[in-house]
Amino acid sequence: MDNDPQIAPRPVASLRLDANDAEWPSRPWVMALICAVGGLLFNWLIDFDTGVDPSPLRTAVAIGMIVGTVIFALTVEPRRWHWSLLFALGWGLVIGLVGWSLRNYSIAGSIFEWPFFSSVFAVLIAAPLFQTARDEGAWRFPHMRAHTHAWGDAVIGAAALLFVGISFLLTVLIAGLFNIIGITLVKRLLDQSWFGWMLAGFAFGAAVGLLRERDALVAMLQRLVMVVLAVLAPVLALALTAFLISLPITGLAGLWNGWLSATALTLAAAGGAFLLINAAIGHGDEDRPIHPILRWSALVLALAVLPLAALAFAALTQRVNQYGWTPERIWGVIAASVALGYGAIGWWSVIRGRRGFDAVLRPLQVTAALGICAIALILSLPIIDFGAISARDQVARLTAGRVTNERFDWEAMAFDFGPAGRQLLQRLGRSPDADRRRYATAALAAESRHGINQAAEIDESASRIDANLQTTPANLTLPDGLRTAMIDARLCAAGPCRLQRMGDTRWLLVGRRTAESDPQAILFDRDAAGRWEEVALTYVPIPGNRSTEVPADLATARIEIRDVIRQRVVVDGVPIGEIVE
Repeated sequence: MDNDPQIAPRPVASLRLDANDAEWPSRPWVMALICAVGGLLFNWLIDFDTGVDPSPLRTAVAIGMIVGTVIFALTVEPRRWHWSLLFALGWGLVIGLVGWSLRNYSIAGSIFEWPFFSSVFAVLIAAPLFQTARDEGAWRFPHMRAHTHAWGDAVIGAAALLFVGISFLLTVLIAGLFNIIGITLVKRLLDQSWFGWMLAGFAFGAAVGLLRERDALVAMLQRLVMVVLAVLAPVLALALTAFLISLPITGLAGLWNGWLSATALTLAAAGGAFLLINAAIGHGDEDRPIHPILRWSALVLALAVLPLAALAFAALTQRVNQYGWTPERIWGVIAASVALGYGAIGWWSVIRGRRGFDAVLRPLQVTAALGICAIALILSLPIIDFGAISARDQVARLTAGRVTNERFDWEAMAFDFGPAGRQLLQRLGRSPDADRRRYATAALAAESRHGINQAAEIDESASRIDANLQTTPANLTLPDGLRTAMIDARLCAAGPCRLQRMGDTRWLLVGRRTAESDPQAILFDRDAAGRWEEVALTYVPIPGNRSTEVPADLATARIEIRDVIRQRVVVDGVPIGEIVE
């Protein structure tokens, strides 16, 4: 008998980052099941297979449910798990309310508007703050823990989405392989929307569960991402320094007339600076960059946010003065104001801490995050109607003569500004200005944006047809209904047009839709019921001849219809190939 003492097994090191978080080996399967059920319920509520738009209530429930499921999967821990459940249910209810209000707001009925994006932005900020308070068991937000949760959620969420994509690619590969041998089950499943949503939920939940149980390893990946991003900080710092120094020399004209929106560019630069600042300064003092270049780059970026935000604010102010308020410009001003606030925090941190500004900046960022989260939540709720503000401003500009009827944005009034926009259109429809009444009535009657444009073009054609129309022979009396058909054709809106009688029931109209377009021809033919129909005239290009060689003076041009004989290769009565030249 072996007298050697029994060797005790070595304890396995925990892969959890926080020792207070108990291991949960079944988490990947639990999260996969929850998210898979969430995907199935989402598909059932939206009802993708029928192609019919769901009711606003079903849309709200679906959006709120899927957001709540994702938030629960990302934030839940065995410790105080009921906190995560209440947090997810609360935000699901809020975002469902936002989706319901947006589906009832405008004719388009889309939820993917700025308030929805604001609510999603709010929950993304709220999640790491909630995780911090849950860990603390109280309303406390240590900046290092909050910073760690924010980066951890970003890395885990991105990795989980990547895993979803890989899962779909693998499933497609498997379906293809089985399809080769005549087994089409997997391929048929992929054609069903419910299977796709279930697979996406299962893969996302499993990935989040696996990564949460190994968040100590995720922390290493997170630090690697931060190191890689920090390397870019000197590049952006140098570019922004050169840009800001050059502005007094080059002036702002090029900034306002650039190939992209000045507001979008400067806010994107400010956002990039914010990201790289946090990558460079790390979670705490022990993460402070050692290399002087990184430390100075982070400081420069902290100082650059304020002037960039000021440029964005100035660009928006100029645009509002020129064209008035719209919901997008109001959101832009809010975003620029938030960037100004963060820029002021950066300057204050540098003034107080100088090269050690990061120690001052980190706790201020947590406070700012709380405020921004509250602002984003309030703005996403149906409390303030940006559409009504914009509609009143645009109508005031119209009545004051700052914009003409032709250049007024009737589309936005009908489709973007909600009920307030359409109410003001009804008021404009009773205006003593005949043109304004016509535009407003057409905008209210249109079922789409294209309908408004088409109505405006027809109105323009009707107003110009008498001045531009020439007939052959002259002084022809138009048959009943032909003038209406010619107005709809819109060939007399851009200059002279010719109407020529080709027979008892056939009339040929030649003109241009726009001043830059080539002449076009439409042959009108009246059927037995007296309706005028357009006969299609197909233009076949001839080598060496161009449509632009048609005489521009339609008043003196000779217009006729000729028979043209062309050669084709025909096999058993079927034309083959191109025309033989």
